[in-house]
Amino acid sequence: MSQIEQSIEVDVPVHTAYNQWTQFETFPGFMDGVESIEQRTDTLTHWVTKVDGVRREFDAEITEQIPDERVAWTTVSGEARQAGVVTFHRLDDSTTKVMLQMEIDPHGPVETVGDKLGVPARQVTGDLKRFKKFIEERGGRETGGWRGEV
Repeated sequence: MSQIEQSIEVDVPVHTAYNQWTQFETFPGFMDGVESIEQRTDTLTHWVTKVDGVRREFDAEITEQIPDERVAWTTVSGEARQAGVVTFHRLDDSTTKVMLQMEIDPHGPVETVGDKLGVPARQVTGDLKRFKKFIEERGGRETGGWRGEV
């Protein structure tokens, strides 16, 4: 099992960063390898990914969600096994630190080798950089937001 911790500062208020992160169906716009996400209920999402030619489908459940603070999840079906939390830290009125912590359990020999070479950590770094670009290029306007608590 691999543990990843990455963070990035984004030039938007904390509520904007949080609101955008709750729009799971937009993740393919900044997460490499994510083909689609369907939000099936307030707490259940269905993911389709394709990384290095390997296509996976899995369901993830939101286990905790506190507006402007955190979103935690774990996979509940499929071959992909992971759990994580993203937290949002107000640095000032227009800057937020987004911190992502994940545990990933690689499946099969190819993913195990990739994990040992640090591929998942590099992918998370790239995804956070693309999230920063995505939200900042929108002029700090999120595509929506879900303010419920889990």
